[in-house]
Amino acid sequence: MSKQVESVPKKQWILNAFTMNTPSHLAAGLWKHPRNRTSEHHDLEYWIDLAKTLDEGKFHSLFIADALSHYGVYKGAGNVDPSLPAAAQFPVSDPFLPVPAMAAVTKGLSFGVTASTTYENPFLLARRLATLDHLTKGRVAWNIVTSHLETSAKNLGLVTQVPHDERYERADEYLELEYKLWEGSWRDDAVVRDVDKGIYSVPGRVRAINHEGKYFRSEGPLTTSPSYQRTPFLFQAGASSAGKAFATKHAECMFLPGLEPARTRELVEDIRKRAAENGRNPENLKLIAGVLIIVDETDEKAQEKYQDYLSYADHEGTLSLFSGWLNTDLSQWDDDDENIRFTGPGGIQSLVTSWSATIPGTENVKWTKKRIAQELAIGGAHPRAIGSPKTVADILQKWIDEAGIDGFNVSYAVSPGDFQDIVKWLLPELRTRGVFWNDYAAPTARENFLGDGLGPRLRDDHPGSKYKWAAE
Repeated sequence: MSKQVESVPKKQWILNAFTMNTPSHLAAGLWKHPRNRTSEHHDLEYWIDLAKTLDEGKFHSLFIADALSHYGVYKGAGNVDPSLPAAAQFPVSDPFLPVPAMAAVTKGLSFGVTASTTYENPFLLARRLATLDHLTKGRVAWNIVTSHLETSAKNLGLVTQVPHDERYERADEYLELEYKLWEGSWRDDAVVRDVDKGIYSVPGRVRAINHEGKYFRSEGPLTTSPSYQRTPFLFQAGASSAGKAFATKHAECMFLPGLEPARTRELVEDIRKRAAENGRNPENLKLIAGVLIIVDETDEKAQEKYQDYLSYADHEGTLSLFSGWLNTDLSQWDDDDENIRFTGPGGIQSLVTSWSATIPGTENVKWTKKRIAQELAIGGAHPRAIGSPKTVADILQKWIDEAGIDGFNVSYAVSPGDFQDIVKWLLPELRTRGVFWNDYAAPTARENFLGDGLGPRLRDDHPGSKYKWAAE
């Protein structure tokens, strides 16, 4: 008698929609495409329609990036002009303010908002995020950044930036203070709302935290009562040594760079190892990669769509963005120059090597400045999955299998159009393959991302959990 083999449940993927409160996020110039509504980013109806689309598709979250200045590198330090015609991440507005309107029209979609530990007051940010966690019923996440632009430092009153590694040292103390405020200033049973006794919150169950550190001071307690998650779900994207040390200590979901699955796999293994060394369960740190998805009924239709998008791309705006990301003024090279060199982190040469290996037909391409701009024009320095539902699903599956990631931060050329296409064409294919859920698993962000059934609060292996003030 043959022994029956039990089927192993397939890994369920994380899907975030990646956006920014700006007309052109990672596709400079595409604001003018007739199918794109991002130039309406000041209109709540745009955000409401986008949120409804993502909630219908059961995306995990809308991940909203941010910047506190223009990039100011391309064609001269502080020069804002090159970014203006393409609206290349400028203008850019506050990522927090559309969230309550989107939460009101959705059931399960979470919202990852970006805020800087270098420039935000920690008490005020703790209060704002706790308020959002209340208003969204636990569907808020914080994308923790330390900010890298010189122009941002000058906008926020500094003569120059805080040095890179010191920004992460400050951020580590910043998070300690936030945990004290969120987890430790109100006891779990402090709020009783006892109408008969006339007691809303019980005296003795709310306390000062009296934080006095190297960089921050705060007496507390937090003025906002405990919210659904207390600490919002925590995103981070640190690629440097200091950034990875910070992320593997604090993050619950980490956004990884990379154009090749094999190279990303090396980063994944390093991060999981570091997380374990920090006393974390590596499974409690979800890892996602950026990807541009353009999908249609057939490969041919999807490629036609991509070529149409490229016809609207603005290369000056693209170079303005890329110069800011690399902190190198690319205007110093001619369009046909093949000898571009860069000495900072990341580097153009590593991108060129990756593109040559991963983009069909580019093995013998001369990587001039003009060609680099063309490759970055739609989706930035992320891999692309373009084609029919089966083709795109196969590309994504390759990333899951070979890179060992948990899911994707999905960028777009036009919004909400590209996300509507994903909901229509791709998600049915993913569900047929058993890799994407039919509905949200739980009410809160942390429960949906971690999927472990352990509730909305920080897990016990997280450093913030030691500040919890449990009911007696």
